[in-house]
Amino acid sequence: MLVRKADIYDLDAIETIYNAIHDQEEAGLVTIGWDRAIYPTRATAADALAAGDMFVMEDDGRVVASARINQVQVPEYADARWNDDAPANEVMVLHTLTVDPASGGHGFGRAFVAFYEQHALEHGCRFLRMDTNARNVRARAMYAKLGYVEADIVPCVFNGIEGVQLVCLEKTL
Repeated sequence: MLVRKADIYDLDAIETIYNAIHDQEEAGLVTIGWDRAIYPTRATAADALAAGDMFVMEDDGRVVASARINQVQVPEYADARWNDDAPANEVMVLHTLTVDPASGGHGFGRAFVAFYEQHALEHGCRFLRMDTNARNVRARAMYAKLGYVEADIVPCVFNGIEGVQLVCLEKTL
């Protein structure tokens, strides 16, 4: 498996993963707290691609996961009680980690997080932050196993979705 910066040719595959996750949520198979009409959408991925901070994971030449990695702390993070008083220039953030449901159970999520951690260190960032919806118990369990601490839960409208209980996670390397 390979993680690399996404390019324009990956946009369809990323959108397909988003839609597959939306399909599963709408069928009641997973609970993530996303809304197909609001977030994430093709525009979400296109914006990250344009900013140059969208990454994809390939397995046998097929995109199986994606995420945005940058140093942008979303405004809601200002309302969180973080355990680490981290300087902004030393914080790396993982946004919208997705794994193709058809590829689940192969460790791609864990491997992507490992890439994120290495990427952060290579860019001088030892403070890691990310978030998830409180409803997304699978992600919360995975992040806990990987050593991430739930610093706070911030009630908010997040990415246009009403009523989100935003779980703010952190880890120091």
